[in-house]
Order: sequence, then C-alpha cells, then structure tokens
Amino acid sequence: MDRPKTRPLPRPLDIAVVGAGVAGLGCAWWLARRHRVTLYEKERRPGGHSCTLEVEGADGRPIAVDIGFIVFNEPNYPLLTRLFRTLAIATMPTDMSFAVSLDDGAFEYGGGDWGALFAQKRNLVRPGFWRMCIDILRFFRKGRAAADDPTLDGLTLGEWLRRERFGPAFVHRHILPMAAAIWSAPLAEIAGYPARSFLTFFRNHGLLQLEGRPQWRTVAGGSRRYVEALVADGGFRLRTGGVAAVLRDSDGVTVIGSDGSRARHDIVVLATHADTSLRLLADADRDELSLLSSFRYTSNTVVLHGDPALMPKRRRVWSSWNYVGRSRDPATRRVAVTYWMNRLQHLPAHTPLFATVNPWREPDPRLVHAVRTFDHPVFDFAALAAQKRLPQLQGRRRT
Repeated sequence: MDRPKTRPLPRPLDIAVVGAGVAGLGCAWWLARRHRVTLYEKERRPGGHSCTLEVEGADGRPIAVDIGFIVFNEPNYPLLTRLFRTLAIATMPTDMSFAVSLDDGAFEYGGGDWGALFAQKRNLVRPGFWRMCIDILRFFRKGRAAADDPTLDGLTLGEWLRRERFGPAFVHRHILPMAAAIWSAPLAEIAGYPARSFLTFFRNHGLLQLEGRPQWRTVAGGSRRYVEALVADGGFRLRTGGVAAVLRDSDGVTVIGSDGSRARHDIVVLATHADTSLRLLADADRDELSLLSSFRYTSNTVVLHGDPALMPKRRRVWSSWNYVGRSRDPATRRVAVTYWMNRLQHLPAHTPLFATVNPWREPDPRLVHAVRTFDHPVFDFAALAAQKRLPQLQGRRRT
C-alpha cells in the first residue's frame, strides 16, 4: 500500500482523527504525509480491538497473546493485507477449527477432522446428530444459491432456516452457535440477522464448502506489531486522554478534550463506533442523528486465563473456536466462546492460554491473567441500511 500520489493541495490541512483503532490509525498514517494530523484516543494505548497482552510463560519468558483482533484472510481483507506488506508485518497461517460443547460435555463435537467430530462416541448412534450433518451439507448447497437470490431481501436468517426446514439440531447446535462465535452476539440476535447478507458473508469466507476455504492468518508476535509500526511510521501526533465533544462551524472544527482543553482543526475524521461518534457531535443535525443512531452494539467481556475447565470436556474435541454453554440457556444470553490461543497463535504448549468471551462459569481465579471489555456491532437490517447511506454524510460540515 503505497503512500498517496495525488496532486498537492494549496496548503496542508490541520486534521483531527478521533479514535485510534485500526481505522483511525490507518487514516492518520495515510493522511499525515500531506497534512498535519492529530490522532485522539481515549485509552492510554492505541489499537482499539488490536489488544496484545503479555503473560509470563512457564519458562519465565513473556508470551504475547491477542484477545481482540486475532485472525484475517487475504482474499476478504485485501487492504489490511496490503497494509501489513507495506509495513513489513510478518504473519503466519493459523487453524480456524470450530467446536460446540453443551451441558458440561453431555453433547459435543469438533469440526477439525473425523476424530473430533466423533470424539463423543454417542454421536455415532444419535439420529439427530446425523440429521445435523446432513443439514450442514444441505445448508452449503442451498446457501450458495440463496446468497444471490434477491427474494431473500427482508427475510431474517431464522425465517429462512424455518422456510427451508432445517432441523433443530443444525439450527441450535451448529449454525447459530458458529455465527454467534463469529459476531460475538447472542443466538437470538443472530437469528434476526438479514438472511442474504449472512449467507453472502459465509460464501465469501468459504464457509459454504468443505474444500477450498481461504487460509486464515495471524500476526506473528501479536497485533501490537502493526500498531507499533503505524505509530512509529505515522508522522502524526498521538494524544491520549479522550474527547468530550466536537464542535463545527464554517471556519473549522473545535475538539474539546475530556480535560477541558480545546484544539482547533480544519476538519475532523470520526473513526469511532457510530454511537460514540453521535455522542461526540455536540451539534449533530437530523441526518447525522438518524443515520448514526441506527447502529447497535453488544458489550462482551473477554477473560484471558489458563483454566481448561472452560474448554470442551474431551481433549480430542478442542478446537481453535469453542462454543461452550448450556442448552437450557435463553437465546438472549450473551454468547460464550473460548478461543484456544495456543493453537490460534502458535504459542508454547507449556503455558495453556485461553481467551473466553462471556464465561458461563468463572475460571479458576489463580489462572486468570486479564479481563477486558469490547463492544461489537449488531449487523441487523437497520445497520445494513445505514451502511448504504453512510456516504451521504461523508465530507459534510467538515466531517
């Protein structure tokens, strides 16, 4: 990703970028070669969901482990891939196997291979399990066709699954748990996602086929590597401590810090979640209010720990992503997923490391390394409609 080679402007602009996640960091890095850029971040560290923590290993050496952004693939993330190559960020292939374990292992399977699929021998004689497997293959076939079917517009995933008569085992023990793990959302939210966009995502990521899936990759040394590189090579001023409000007028933009400070800029880039952007805009107009209020978020707690009790009961089932919970839990309960970080990031086996999103039981406190909270967007019909309208706001009112 080369630096922009556009025609020089009459004068460099003074630009405020609010939010130092990957969007804000990338934007500030891109703009700083031609303009004066100040990047504002409320946290003490830049990076947002790119959050790398250090844990002391059993051998006394530090281990870098990610608990936010962990994986990507090149076909679906071409700009991120180009950015990594430009910054000379080393990445490595990773495994993206998935498992489901319910009711303390009373029902569980893994999708990595035949051994994981039938690690629980009872699965061999469960008619419902075989119907689930048949439905998985049927979902692949029907999903590929339905992703291009405009008659699905307006239909939720749950409605489409019922219309196509997918069985309850497939719905509640496979597809909804898998999607909930991907989007960090409750099962009920996933069932309400737009069917066509859901199926398009699955098709694009190779999740509607057994062979030819894209190779997933992870950043060697943790996602902090690209954050550090962007800051070091950025040429922008990084200011932490938060922004309380953004005021705009015909001559420029005033950024009011959480400490009461005021800074004047020519334009502002809001690289924050939509609800945060709306909260910062002290003078939001009707269009901004309507569009930015269309996005919802779910708050999820991530615990980094070494307690295998939050993994599937049978070691043979253990996968990179593990949906582990109770079948009697309401569909509105927050998703519970454990990431096996040793497998995902090729970490030394002598120090077991797991990142559990919304633990359904408390891990052994002696094995807890860190706790963090992240907000994730809900991709419902309102959000997708707002995404299409977002270009209408770009560049208006110096924003």
